[in-house]
Amino acid sequence: MKIILASASPRRAQLLQQIGVKFDIKAVDIDETPLSDESAEDYVRRLAIEKAQAARVFYPNSDVLIIGSDTSVVVDGEILGKPDDKQHAFAMLRKLSGRTHKVLTAVAMLGRATLSVVNVNQVTFEPLGNDDLEWYWATDEPTGKAGAYAIQGKAAIFITRLEGSFSGVMGLPLYETAQLLKQHGLTLK
Repeated sequence: MKIILASASPRRAQLLQQIGVKFDIKAVDIDETPLSDESAEDYVRRLAIEKAQAARVFYPNSDVLIIGSDTSVVVDGEILGKPDDKQHAFAMLRKLSGRTHKVLTAVAMLGRATLSVVNVNQVTFEPLGNDDLEWYWATDEPTGKAGAYAIQGKAAIFITRLEGSFSGVMGLPLYETAQLLKQHGLTLK
């Protein structure tokens, strides 16, 4: 069965390669606006499924398995998306400073059936000062990242505690991904 990753994320591709999955990439663009009164968990699950469905139109008559995924950083019930600019990134990072927040990543697989799961993690940041923010912005890592940080990059020096899945915070929880692949009849070992 051919596997399609419905994502342009190099991190998700790297994670799938890490566990030996052979796949093609079909980047898709969907509206990522949260619905009114939508919980963060429902939001990431919906987006993961919608990304897989958006890629499906390119393979209408094929026996393919399409993987969609979405990650959100959540603090005080607020979903932090990707920053629009430096000030937006700083505002997000200030909300995370000295606190614990959630990182939710949903994985959806669209094959003969649609299966999905949401991975929930807790990440704690040390208090961040203006010098920390300026330094981190200069690395260019906050751009294009949910919550304006990348756990696998230089932001790791700000993280005092992680409860959950490193790969989940990075953008694709590998345990859950392997379990969904298994439910679709594919084994990795």
